[in-house]
Amino acid sequence: MRGGAGKTIFSVGIVAALRNLGRFVAPFKKGPDYIDAGWLALAAGRPCYNLDTFLIDRDTILGSYHARTQNADFAVIEGNRGLYDCINTEGKTSTAELAKLLGLPVILCIDATKTTRTMAAVVGGIAAFDPDVRIGGVVLNRVAGKRHRSILTRSIEAYTGIPVLGAVPKLKEQRFPERHMGLVPTPEHSWAKPSIDAIRSVAEKHLDLERIQRLAATAKPAKVIARAETAPAGATSVSDKSTIGILRDAAFQFYYPENLEALVAAGARLVFASPLTDRHLPPVDALYIGGGFPETHALELQDNATFRNELKALADNGLPIYAECGGLMYLGERLILPERTYEMTGVLPAVFGFSKRPQGHGYTIVRVEKENPFFSTGTTLLGHEFHYSSVKDWKGKEKNLTFSMERGTGFLNGKDGVCINNVLATYTHIHALGTPAWAPALVRAAQRYRRTAPD
Repeated sequence: MRGGAGKTIFSVGIVAALRNLGRFVAPFKKGPDYIDAGWLALAAGRPCYNLDTFLIDRDTILGSYHARTQNADFAVIEGNRGLYDCINTEGKTSTAELAKLLGLPVILCIDATKTTRTMAAVVGGIAAFDPDVRIGGVVLNRVAGKRHRSILTRSIEAYTGIPVLGAVPKLKEQRFPERHMGLVPTPEHSWAKPSIDAIRSVAEKHLDLERIQRLAATAKPAKVIARAETAPAGATSVSDKSTIGILRDAAFQFYYPENLEALVAAGARLVFASPLTDRHLPPVDALYIGGGFPETHALELQDNATFRNELKALADNGLPIYAECGGLMYLGERLILPERTYEMTGVLPAVFGFSKRPQGHGYTIVRVEKENPFFSTGTTLLGHEFHYSSVKDWKGKEKNLTFSMERGTGFLNGKDGVCINNVLATYTHIHALGTPAWAPALVRAAQRYRRTAPD
């Protein structure tokens, strides 16, 4: 019903409980999110895909949902923020609009702290706000006890006719630690799977899984518009595949599975490396560095000087590199944290600092204004940013800033997209389904480098 009400806990619990019953569950996350999606993927035992109606057009959303649910028994989509919340008053990018687009019933997650009968008025108002949104049930979170649950349930069901499908008490132990960007990412701790098991047990004990499954069976999936199948631009034969390196570990983990799949579809062979544990970068024709938390691994990143120096030498020699947010920070000269300053790769002439409050948060609209290896000038890109870091010292030139921000904060002074040699690094995250030209462009850059790179 709002951010912080417990949607992720309930979603993960339902997915894990259904999987434990032998069901094949397709997990999705509404909105631009990596961390919640990681927990959902772990609970389901399969990738979690993102459905974002700001970043991706409606027909592509429908096609993606349809493709990912063909062999699934159930699909569980975790919403973001409140049901009707979005960036404008029309509500076009809200969770409610996504539910209508996909023909799915909605389960409201309610924080029941210090409220009883008033919650019936709230639920009734939500249901009446848009009659085309089908509220199929309510789950109550942080219930004080049996009496509290009873009056909440009787009030909501009597006044709204909407069933209460479960109620979770205030938990004495929090098994999902939080950080400044939400839940701690799953790769960061060894007890992720025990946490999934714990919240699954909560769901099995306190939620009516039988009624939830019956509700899911009432979904009325929207029709998918058939599209002609075409080979992805830049697709190559197996023998001609270029190798694209992906830095993926606890420091760099923010990758949409669709982005990696798009690179493969465009003709790439992916290899994975870690600047935390690998001494050397494997042979690659291009590199993709996603976001993450380099600030929490700054010492390890600094201490792996061999990897840092090797990456800088490759960048200086023209290796195509595409980097987002945390990857952008790693490509800078230094990272200033409260306790000390850490050396990064030095690929870009920028020094980054870290703040207690977000320096950029929300959807972005950027216009490509200058030449770069991956996007045509004049192109408009839709993305999102969420970073606590900011630029403390920029020694580059105006011509090195490729993007103009129409919405969002970006890198510096309304600009983003730092471009030097064949490197393009940006605070803006893009989604391959919303920016379909990106993957083929990175593959083409890799192919050019492969043909011309010195031995």
